[in-house]
Amino acid sequence: MQYQNKILLLSFVASVVLSLIIVPILRKLKVGQIERTEGPQSHLKKQGTPTMGGIIMILVIIAISGFLYLDFAKDQMEVATALLPLIGVAVGFGFIGFIDDFKKLVLKNTKGLSPKAKMIGLLIVAVAYTIVLVKIFNIGTDIYIPFVKEYITLPIWLYIPFAVIVMLATTNAINLTDGIDGLSTSVTTIILTCLTVISVLLGVKEVTAFGSILIGACLGFLLFNLHPAKVMMGDTGSLMLGGAIAGIALYLKMPLLLLIIAIIPIIETVSVMIQVAYFKKTGNRVFKMTPIHHHFELSGWKENKIVSVFSLITLIVCIVGLFAI
Repeated sequence: MQYQNKILLLSFVASVVLSLIIVPILRKLKVGQIERTEGPQSHLKKQGTPTMGGIIMILVIIAISGFLYLDFAKDQMEVATALLPLIGVAVGFGFIGFIDDFKKLVLKNTKGLSPKAKMIGLLIVAVAYTIVLVKIFNIGTDIYIPFVKEYITLPIWLYIPFAVIVMLATTNAINLTDGIDGLSTSVTTIILTCLTVISVLLGVKEVTAFGSILIGACLGFLLFNLHPAKVMMGDTGSLMLGGAIAGIALYLKMPLLLLIIAIIPIIETVSVMIQVAYFKKTGNRVFKMTPIHHHFELSGWKENKIVSVFSLITLIVCIVGLFAI
């Protein structure tokens, strides 16, 4: 455990230092947040806040993971090798987000990546990760059922599309949660901590190490992302975190656990689906605005209150999730 604490602390320090360097660079380059005029009016003052800050967390992942790979390679080559797909899926999803952010914020192409191009990119990364796990690392196609505490084995023709859907759905959900200062970072840090604790209990060293890196990177970034945010993560960060969470859950054979511990991102996604479906059918809205954190914001909740309540809910369901295993 002491080793994991050192990894977390190292990642935290690296994240803080990189934030102090990169945030001013993003501000100087005028890589600023673009707020929608139809969004909450209070968000218009955030216009121009440096975004694409997810690159900070990605650089921390690459740097610290590279160091750990070399360290593990000395006497635990299997663990070192097992780190590679975890790094690949997080950085892969983050890279898709980076391209989208770069086109919108640097090249000033307001549309960024087309939805089709983005989906194809995410699909390629998701399929590649799933095939690598099943065919190269031979982790199997069994899935743990929470509370029942039993595994079921899916046929490979069913497991691969199931895993891909889990990854795409999780990534989209985390992306939707990234709507107010510090919300996505706080919620995902708690979810990642839960998954890392599970990896400790199961003795999965590579996930424990990788999870510790992510937690430290998120905590360091959170210092600059809490309200009033000095930097936003952008799609670069939200897609990376979504990919990392789904990738770890699949690696641990516990994607169904996300239905419990990722309840906030799920509610965010469902609120959008309900709003769109109801509006198309009746022309009216169920919520004042979606994702649902905007509904609470327009109902008078301060951003810090929303982050605190949603984080507390996530903490509670993560504790429930730990009992479910």
